[in-house]
Amino acid sequence: MNDAYYSLGLIALTSYFTLVNPLGVMPVFMTMTAELSPLERRKTAMKATLVAMGTILFFMFSGNVLFDFFGISINALRIVGGIIFFMMGQDMLQAKLGKIKVKESEIKQYVDDISVTPLAIPMICGPGTITNSIVLMQDADTPMKKLVLIGSAALVMAATFGILYTGSRLIKIIGQTGLNVMMRLMGLIVMVIAVEFFFSGLRPILAEVLAG
Repeated sequence: MNDAYYSLGLIALTSYFTLVNPLGVMPVFMTMTAELSPLERRKTAMKATLVAMGTILFFMFSGNVLFDFFGISINALRIVGGIIFFMMGQDMLQAKLGKIKVKESEIKQYVDDISVTPLAIPMICGPGTITNSIVLMQDADTPMKKLVLIGSAALVMAATFGILYTGSRLIKIIGQTGLNVMMRLMGLIVMVIAVEFFFSGLRPILAEVLAG
C-alpha cells in the first residue's frame, strides 16, 4: 500500500472521528439510555452505529447521482462543507456536548427507537459527516481507495460503538474536565480540516473565473 492510501486513510479516520465526535455524543447517549438495562443499552448503541454506517455508505455511493440530478459541483460542496465544519469546530471548542439539544421532557418520546433518531441521525451522522463522505468518495479514484475509505468509516463506527457502550466507565476515568479538553482538541482539528476544504473548493472556482 503506497503513501497515497495511507494519506487517504489518515485523513478519513481523522475527519470521521472528529466529525462524528463520539466523546461528545456519549454524555447525551448515557442520559437518553439511563433507564435501559446494559443489554438494551448495547443494542441501542449497536443499532445507532449500524444505521449511521448505512447512511454514510448511501451518501458515499449516491454522491455522483445527487450531483448530476441537482447540478451540484464538488468544489461548491467543499466550500459549503468547509463552512459547516468550521461552525461545528467552534461548537466543539466551546465544549458543547452534542450537535442537538435534547430536553428532558422530550427524552421519553425517543425511547422506543432513539437508536435511529436522534442518535444515528443527526447526532452520529450529521450534515458534516455526510458532506465528508461525499467529498472523500469523489477523491477516491481507485477501487482500493474506496475500500480504504469504507474501512476507515467502519473503524470509526466500531470505535463509536465501543465508546458509547462503555461511556459510563470512560466518564469516570477521564472526568468532565478531560472530556471538555478532548472535545476542544477535536474542535481545533475540525476547524483545520474546514479551512483545507474551503480553500480546496475555492481555488478552482477562482481560477476558472479569472481565466474567463
